[in-house]
Amino acid sequence: MKIRIKDNTVRFRLVKKEVKQLSELGWVEEKTEFSEKDFIYRLESKEGIEELQAQFVGDKITLFIPSQEAKIWNDTDKITYKNSFGKLNLLIEKDFVCLDHTDEDQSDNYANPNTSC
Repeated sequence: MKIRIKDNTVRFRLVKKEVKQLSELGWVEEKTEFSEKDFIYRLESKEGIEELQAQFVGDKITLFIPSQEAKIWNDTDKITYKNSFGKLNLLIEKDFVCLDHTDEDQSDNYANPNTSC
């Protein structure tokens, strides 16, 4: 899972195995290990909500997706979920293969529907 933060926008991008894990287990989590602390980012399904929500507690950002959407996302063609939550713009999306050169392993990314940049 990748995280991108710019101003008040938080975006998570998930590869195939992560979308599948979210559908089956209800959560996906990654961490970045700093020398003294870990920075954790998590996507979690949540009952009783209708749109994406977020919280930042301690050293962890958690985005919440409605549990029904989390369960079916793996089996749909839907690419993106987005919502404004307070001052935040939240996005989660399936991660496509890059069209330009990258050294990153993209073997589990989704096929890019575009043919050029």
